[in-house]
Amino acid sequence: MDPHRIVDHVPALRRYARLLTGDAWAADDLVQDTLERACRKWLLWRPGSNLRAWLFTLMHHLYLNQRRGAPPLQTVDIDTLHEGLPAPAQDTDGALDIERCLLRLPAEQRAVLLLVALEDMAYADAARVLQIPVGTVMSRLSRARARLRELMEPLQASAQPPALLRRK
Repeated sequence: MDPHRIVDHVPALRRYARLLTGDAWAADDLVQDTLERACRKWLLWRPGSNLRAWLFTLMHHLYLNQRRGAPPLQTVDIDTLHEGLPAPAQDTDGALDIERCLLRLPAEQRAVLLLVALEDMAYADAARVLQIPVGTVMSRLSRARARLRELMEPLQASAQPPALLRRK
């Protein structure tokens, strides 16, 4: 396997990991673990198959394994937490709002939404990555978009909905 083919997918893996975990450090660790596993198990990848989907599958399994072995996280109400933080120097409210709302989605819905809407993965590829039927992908995507609309509604009453909410 040509290592440059894997390197081409690193930005997409980082983007997915960042929104999946909600933490930049954890996302970078997850990407590194994914790349290490891909290098160790590259003989399992079948030439001619979808390398991108294979890498995302490795990442998703690692993420689930890490969540299973981790102690329960202490929950923090992010809506009240922001009151004590200084405002950012630039206008990032839209990005923060969508990220905050994404993190409030159930993990299963968030994963499907990110793969299909953000990473532009076909339903069949997302189903392979998540190891669920295509119909389940479509159902979770629909519920995720509806819930995200509900969460974003008070934040952007007059603005155009983000690309993640628009149908293709």
